[in-house]
Amino acid sequence: MTRKTHRGTAGLGALLACATVFGGTLASPAAASPAHRPATPPPVSDFKGVNWADPRDNYADDAVVPSGLSTSDGYVTTYAKSKAIISGFSKLGANTVRLPVNPTSVNGPFWKSYRGAIDAATAKGFKVILGYWEADNAKDGKIDDQASWNRMWARITSAYARNPKVYFEPMNEPFGYTAQEWTDIAAKWVNTHNDVPRDRVLIGGYKYSEDVKPVCADPRLKGTRLALHNYGFWHTDWTSVDQWKQDFKARIGDCASRTILDEFGASMTTGLDYNGPVGTSNEVAYIQAATDTIRELGLGSVYWPGLRNGDTYSLTTLQGTGTKLSLTVNNQSGLDRLHHAWKQ
Repeated sequence: MTRKTHRGTAGLGALLACATVFGGTLASPAAASPAHRPATPPPVSDFKGVNWADPRDNYADDAVVPSGLSTSDGYVTTYAKSKAIISGFSKLGANTVRLPVNPTSVNGPFWKSYRGAIDAATAKGFKVILGYWEADNAKDGKIDDQASWNRMWARITSAYARNPKVYFEPMNEPFGYTAQEWTDIAAKWVNTHNDVPRDRVLIGGYKYSEDVKPVCADPRLKGTRLALHNYGFWHTDWTSVDQWKQDFKARIGDCASRTILDEFGASMTTGLDYNGPVGTSNEVAYIQAATDTIRELGLGSVYWPGLRNGDTYSLTTLQGTGTKLSLTVNNQSGLDRLHHAWKQ
């Protein structure tokens, strides 16, 4: 089952709250990355974030382009648009954004512009997670082209290895590999990019990033962060909060101190009340369990998605034109649950 199964194009529900942001004066482009590292790496609980995704989902054989951006924009315009959107994420209480990359985005001409999104986020103080997504004409859970993937990561790490705000996720949902194959690939990535501090690397869990225990147990990956995914549509008949909590904990084992739940989400445009009684809704049970577990175990968390045009799971809707962009919240109770998870 692919994570894309739940994606819908249902009409947007009532907008329950508003977080408005405007692009201001453009800061100078980042000419050089900071060379220093924090004295103590932040705990995973300090990752309080959202995904910013391509309207098509992030599987693309051409450049992957987060909602609101365009391959026709240069660096300055991309930076200004991104500054507005990141400011909107900040008003949600987030301090982290997860952005997709693929070889076409990075090895081609879009990279010069796309760096504006990364730079705008880090200038705002955000942590940025860059994760590789395979093409939509492959989707077999494996790296599409090893040479292109190697060039992509060489270019990304050359630009951002010395920036302590940028984190690297070698692959999103490596479900095409056995646990041993995947940990071998991940260990090789870590060794190849040994200029990147291990605490700035997120290694996806086994299969659909759904089980971090095999990665956590590999001594070659000691010191890395672990990326976990879990979705309510994986078990549509579960309406028990406790059952969902047990499921989350079984996927994490004793690795909570390293785990960032960097994809989890549910319907935000259908009027569900995530603060109310569960009733017969597996989504309400799932979101309550996810946010309780994040809070209880001190996990990092990155909601899917903070913004993706046309996705019923999107926490916000994009408004405005040009660089004068704003975000409106689609479900205040969903945001309330994130604040609960983030202890805000």
